Amino acid sequence: MSTLAVALLSLLAATPSAAFVQPALFSSTSATVRFASKKEVTNGEVTRTKKKDTNGEVAVNGNAATNGEASKDPYSFIVPILGDLHIDPRKMEDYSIGREHVKSIIKDAKSKVGNDNVALVSLGDLGESKNCDHNPDNPFELFAGTSKCHTIAADFLGSFDVPYEVIGGNHDLEGIDEFDSDARNLRNFLKCHDKETPQFCREIAEKTLLVGLCSTIFREATYTSHEVIIDDEQIRWFEDLLKSRPAEDGWKIFVFSHAPPNGSGIRIIQENHVVNGCCWLNHSSEKNCRKFIELVREHRCIKGWFSGHFHLGQDYQDSITFPTIDPSEGPYPNRGSCVFAQTSVMRAGTSRDGRQQSRLLRGTKDGFEICTIDHKNDGKVRVDATITYRDDNHEVGVYAHEDEAYEHDNYFKVYQPQEDDHAYVCGAEDEELCMLTPDPITDETVAWWKLSCGRVLGIVNGMMLEFDKSTLAPLGLVMSHDELAGKQVAIIDSGLEECMINFEEDGMDGADCADTEQDDSREQAVLVFDDDGVTVVQPNDDGSYWRKIVRNKIARMKERRREKAAVEFAQMFLPVRTEEEAKQKTLSTWGPYTTTSGVAKSTGVEGITKKAKELNVYSS
Repeated sequence: MSTLAVALLSLLAATPSAAFVQPALFSSTSATVRFASKKEVTNGEVTRTKKKDTNGEVAVNGNAATNGEASKDPYSFIVPILGDLHIDPRKMEDYSIGREHVKSIIKDAKSKVGNDNVALVSLGDLGESKNCDHNPDNPFELFAGTSKCHTIAADFLGSFDVPYEVIGGNHDLEGIDEFDSDARNLRNFLKCHDKETPQFCREIAEKTLLVGLCSTIFREATYTSHEVIIDDEQIRWFEDLLKSRPAEDGWKIFVFSHAPPNGSGIRIIQENHVVNGCCWLNHSSEKNCRKFIELVREHRCIKGWFSGHFHLGQDYQDSITFPTIDPSEGPYPNRGSCVFAQTSVMRAGTSRDGRQQSRLLRGTKDGFEICTIDHKNDGKVRVDATITYRDDNHEVGVYAHEDEAYEHDNYFKVYQPQEDDHAYVCGAEDEELCMLTPDPITDETVAWWKLSCGRVLGIVNGMMLEFDKSTLAPLGLVMSHDELAGKQVAIIDSGLEECMINFEEDGMDGADCADTEQDDSREQAVLVFDDDGVTVVQPNDDGSYWRKIVRNKIARMKERRREKAAVEFAQMFLPVRTEEEAKQKTLSTWGPYTTTSGVAKSTGVEGITKKAKELNVYSS
């Protein structure tokens, strides 16, 4: 069966898709750069206008049918969805054109489903993360996250003639020169967009909610600032909301976040978001990263989840993933009752693959459609997937067209392991030695395995990655291409004789054997080797293997300032002739340093200081 045809979300006996009203298509027109109007305050609590009778006509969410065409289906709604805007106030043409495309759809939608059943959602990253000549007093200030950024974004989002909802992405608290804390930056974000809380919840139709989760941490991020972090308070709020709106009572919830959750299965970028650990919501926290897919699996009221973050188009079929797939294509992915959808960008300069697209969500009592608004094609609306409700807990989804991706499709597609696929080599069930790669590793090598502790590692594109043990989604980089090329990988048991290890070296007096009572799994070692030697790939303190290398932007900015000061010092006091020569003679060291020695003897780093090899630092 073709992977580009039908995907079943329940049983193969699919019911016909629901009939949806196709909005009229309109050509784009030019627009001014200045925008007007503000949205109504609708955040925090569920917002809904009470139904009322108006001159005997049917009212939809308080709006009487103005021309006899408004739908009498109280479950009908239409929501345009905007991906990463990254507004640059010097380059507003694409935004003006895209806005006219969306406004035409909104105008038509109001006549079909009523004013209150139409809303606009923005997925965050509202400003460009560079200087945009916006502040004459500080020519180095980044535009993203500033008061000016959010004021312009609020004017733009408020100019679509419909209420808007917005959530923050990883760049929306980046006003680091204007605000000294995430809390102050967040307060400004909320003020500019008339929001009471970072999250939002809007009842867009009968028992149908739009729910948004907002990234609230930037300066205080433990690792990369590009991670989209939903704070614990929002997670608790979200879980309580889901418990109070069960699918069994007819509730349907559509969720919006800047990045997708782990387990969504949508297309990501290995060369950027995977290796830097910022693919998924709360990526660096193992518990919270998996929390969202666990909620999706538990609460089948979640019918759709929309995200941006990757700046990728909507022509790939895996820009939309269904709760399940045809058995011929792989095992059951366990995505609850939820359809996940990637959202592209509006401005050409922010696109990674040349697409300029927004999403359109159209719902009725029978199901919903996920569509593309193509801003490079006069705002043409294309249906991408049709989802039909079979009951409160099951749906049938159908792709509406073939995969329209072009030549560099594979560059953006990341291999993800599947149970019992051809690349699975060995796992905890195997004997003491597993030779993972019988041949030296190349860019074409694909292999993965499970350790006895449950961790999943694999070789893809010449790199070693860790994958989530539940969803098998990629988590991050373990070893890079330059460390692995031409080498092999083996897994061996390492804990069978732990009590025979000699602990008589200095600093290990009284040390006991490792306590393994809480973990029945065998202790194993991951080895990378060639004729020149063996490297032990040691796990992190929390048991994970992927390297959380990139720290947040504030820490890196301070480090660069220190290095710049050191270069200036070198030019003044060392026998160097140029700035470039000074840079070459300026090095940095970082801690903590890791060694198998029980005594801190040196801070040498192999490859930097002469005495580093004396440390016996041989682990990766």
